[in-house]
Amino acid sequence: MGNDGGSIPTRRELVKEAAKNPTTAQLKETQQEQQLWAWTYDPITRKRLAAPVVADATGRLYNKDTILELLVGGQAEKGTNGVVTSLRDVVEVKFEEDGEGGWKCPVTGAKLGPGTKAAYVVPCGHAFSGVAIKEVAGERCVTCDEAYAAEDVIPILSTAEADITRLASRRQALKEKGLTHSIKKASGGEKSKKRKKREASPETPSQATISESGAPDEAIKAANETAQPKPVEHSRINNAATATLTAKVMREQEVAKKRRLDNKNVASLFSNRDAEAHHGKSADFMTRGNSVPAAGGKR
Repeated sequence: MGNDGGSIPTRRELVKEAAKNPTTAQLKETQQEQQLWAWTYDPITRKRLAAPVVADATGRLYNKDTILELLVGGQAEKGTNGVVTSLRDVVEVKFEEDGEGGWKCPVTGAKLGPGTKAAYVVPCGHAFSGVAIKEVAGERCVTCDEAYAAEDVIPILSTAEADITRLASRRQALKEKGLTHSIKKASGGEKSKKRKKREASPETPSQATISESGAPDEAIKAANETAQPKPVEHSRINNAATATLTAKVMREQEVAKKRRLDNKNVASLFSNRDAEAHHGKSADFMTRGNSVPAAGGKR
């Protein structure tokens, strides 16, 4: 502490402690907290999970309206780290409620949540405990009797390295086959091929006859529009509940957009070009109080 020819340590150096690695108990406690959060709240909106609940190819749970809002806004791929790009990349998980606000396994009756192993089946989406999956292993769902493959059993919020690796391999295999997580064809694949084939094919006899007769391009365009009816909005959505929820989300976004545009505080930030320019002392704050005389005028 001095008088030895060395430096005198400061208080900061005396009370400073070296960083310690977290213990096994601390790591386990942190993991349990993360599991509790993931089983209870939506990871994007941080709202409590409520039916309908969907899950992606990694076993992460979301509120269905959250995914629809991201898809409508074009932010789904960014918000889910590239896991979800369309509604076919998620499956609606059909949990059985236990009467206390939670979920339970329909086979064993065990509670599904943090600290328990659970999985859901693709494509039907029924959720079971890990014990039930092992005991009733088969090729058909015990709830709806729909067929499924062994690799289509998706663990929910699993942290095991083996499960994470298997799910990544499954995603890659489905992508190579042109399929999505829900075992449906990826959107745009077959339709783009049909579109290219249609563009490469010669024009139809009716179009050729109209062109040879010297009809204007507007008449040809009008004839094509009459022959081909306009697609109905949201016609791709076959599920009535999903279509209703999508329409509700779009209406809410339109209302929010209109509210932002009608906000007086936002409007005050922009100048109105149609308004008359103010003259006199208020014309410019730098010349306020001073008038510039006209040429040849009196000073």
